[in-house]
Amino acid sequence: MQRGKVHVMGASGSGTTTLGRALADHWSVPHADADDYFWVPTVPPYVEKRPENVRRALMRDVFVPREGWVLSGSMMGWGESIVAECDAVIFLTLDPRERLRRLEAREVHRRAGREFDGVAWSDFLDWAKGYDDPAFDGRSRAAHEAWLEKLDLPVLRLGSERSIDELREAVLSWDPFKSPGSSTVR
Repeated sequence: MQRGKVHVMGASGSGTTTLGRALADHWSVPHADADDYFWVPTVPPYVEKRPENVRRALMRDVFVPREGWVLSGSMMGWGESIVAECDAVIFLTLDPRERLRRLEAREVHRRAGREFDGVAWSDFLDWAKGYDDPAFDGRSRAAHEAWLEKLDLPVLRLGSERSIDELREAVLSWDPFKSPGSSTVR
């Protein structure tokens, strides 16, 4: 795939931010993470949501008008107008046990030397565990799959148990305009 406007999405802990940064670095374009627009910066983080219209306006001010960018995270339910401006979507999946292991390792690294809210972490982990439950009422794989089916964009599905170099190469070698629709690379 050539440089453009790409949305990388999947469950928390599946590697969307890591792949998003790797692609942005490769293409020398801005990387944005949906959480940076969804949440107001606070200490501790992730406790105050921005209003949807403010999120979208901020994104339009900061990066959307540019020629190319990579956006990681979930935009489902509030950012469809931003995603509609993408050239393609990358959807990452990962075994739930490995995904939760990654989340726990990430959290240990993030909170080193910082204020820590154990209740917020426990609530987040419970929420993250629900992703693979089809009955979960929230951001789930089933909800993401249904959302992806409605998109009028090429979608590349990747299993993120692979190395970041392998994932980046899979995206770079994909030509969404030769084979529109959804592609799965394992």
